Amino acid sequence: MWNRTYLYNFETGTSVYFHTYDYVVFGITLGLSASIGLFYAIKDRKKKSENEFLLAGRNMSVLPVALSLMSSFISAVTLLGTPAEMYRYNTMYWFIVFGFLISVILSNTIFIPVFYNLGITSVFEYIHLRFGTLVRIISCIIYMITMLIYMAIVLYGPSLALNAVTGIDLWGSLVAICAVCTLYTALGGMKAVVWTDTVQVLIMFAGMLILLIFGCRKLGGLDVAWRVADQNDRIKFLILNPDPSERHSLWNMIVGGGFIWTGVYGINQAQVQRAVSFSSLARAKLSLWVNLVCIVSILSLVCLVGVVMFAYYSTCDPVKAGIVTKSDQLIPLFAMDIVGKYHGLPGLVISCIFSGSLSSVSSGFNAISAIILKDFILVCAPNMPSGTRTIISKFIVLLTGGVCLAVAYVMSLLTSSILTATITIYGLLGGPLLGLFTLGILFPWANKWGGLFGLLSSLVVNCWIGFGAFINKVVVTPTSPVTTEGCRLNLTTIEAITNITSTTPSAAIEKQDDYLIIYKMSYIWFTGLGLLVCVVFGLIVSFITGATDPKKINPGLICPIFDEILPCLPVKTRKRLHFGVRHEDFVKFSKDNPKTIERGGYDRTLYIAENTDKIPHDAIRGFPKHFEKSEYNTKL
Repeated sequence: MWNRTYLYNFETGTSVYFHTYDYVVFGITLGLSASIGLFYAIKDRKKKSENEFLLAGRNMSVLPVALSLMSSFISAVTLLGTPAEMYRYNTMYWFIVFGFLISVILSNTIFIPVFYNLGITSVFEYIHLRFGTLVRIISCIIYMITMLIYMAIVLYGPSLALNAVTGIDLWGSLVAICAVCTLYTALGGMKAVVWTDTVQVLIMFAGMLILLIFGCRKLGGLDVAWRVADQNDRIKFLILNPDPSERHSLWNMIVGGGFIWTGVYGINQAQVQRAVSFSSLARAKLSLWVNLVCIVSILSLVCLVGVVMFAYYSTCDPVKAGIVTKSDQLIPLFAMDIVGKYHGLPGLVISCIFSGSLSSVSSGFNAISAIILKDFILVCAPNMPSGTRTIISKFIVLLTGGVCLAVAYVMSLLTSSILTATITIYGLLGGPLLGLFTLGILFPWANKWGGLFGLLSSLVVNCWIGFGAFINKVVVTPTSPVTTEGCRLNLTTIEAITNITSTTPSAAIEKQDDYLIIYKMSYIWFTGLGLLVCVVFGLIVSFITGATDPKKINPGLICPIFDEILPCLPVKTRKRLHFGVRHEDFVKFSKDNPKTIERGGYDRTLYIAENTDKIPHDAIRGFPKHFEKSEYNTKL
């Protein structure tokens, strides 16, 4: 055991509650976020278009959107949960950065170009065009449930952790965060969300850097922390076990993590809405690459903080000692231990965590507002004036804020790690959605029945496994060992610790063989499983009920995947690999093309047939005769 030379606050009895300066710093952070929303509300008060509110006029810059993309899902869940993951298990989770790389490649190659070129605002407009109204409604509901649960965890988890350690009022902080998010999102729309996210990213970096620097100083250097963690079996990078029940291995972090984050960057409304806010597709793709650099940086920083935190508490585990009840509370405890005496710095660190909540929740509010407006209201009232649409969008944000608080109250019964809970929920519900979009974009033969049954079957399979594992309390991988042997506490506390540790193991082993083996599958694979089931069942049902003719489908709905990944192939070969889809007939959305501003990208052949009396409406297979030699038909 490493012989530490310092004492913890809970050993000395030092108060860990916030100082006045900490509350001031915390208040400034919230006030800054609210003021950005107010600024854009005043600045853009004469712009009434819902596209201005939801998409920032499709004129955003690359860097702020890239930072906003990062902050939307590198939330308080990551800032609290990832160090706790390093502490409880090992460093294998760090390999998910390669999953980020795969997700950016897949998103930029397959999903983002399709959504951008169609000129849509809501990703579920695509589902309507591809699979019809019923599938669109079901997928919208699944997405909104996913986001509401996610936002509730993002709100409640950090508030609970901070309440336990710093004394910040639980529901007071939760209501304050939700109110500020609702305010600046409703006032300033997408621009306010993007620019507040940018500020909050800087605060996140600052807070984590403070913990890393001061933690290393306390231990004597990062090398000391790394050595202590390695001696205690926390430094692992080569778990190559292909068993799907392995919690974290090289394979499931890269492949399974790639699926998870493709579901985030490729099809999630909160992310796609930012990608389509650019003036060009090239900028949208560039933003994801810039975001990749940022997200790898912040995740690596957070993982290092987790290593340092473990080394700091390696001789006396605060959870086992009963100082805190959950590992998600360790970061606030660590912050108060490390920088508690420097008044103002704890406030900055805690602001860093709440900044993660602000950015994620505001993005969710903006996304749900776009979905309800585009996928429900405008379907019933397509001729609604633009100014009215904007007012309704703002009202939806306010309503979503209230609903989110109610869901957070329900989530107050959550017992598992917030990182595990969040990724599990995303896998259970997000996997079927990723499968649905993949089925539609890559397989032109899929029809509406295939989309419907593929989505529902995937949802049933995922929920069966996920809830089965939860009900049976399946332990996939036990946590790494911790100790309280180095705790310098009074006799009463030590006796309590002994009683706790002696009664815990037997109950966990008792039901070891009472459940199906599939329940032991790692939560990382839920998204990939959902995708696979949806695509396989979707194609089977499509061919049974009558597959779609690729020649008759809107070519903008299908990704020319072989053109993207094998551009070196001869033109004729690539055209054969289109499987009959008329990609050459599609007019891509462009902000500068008047024909696409209102209606988005369109199938040129059908557009001509619908708008010219001389051309029959069944001219589906290619260009009409007198257009064969036109400039539009000269390129693949």
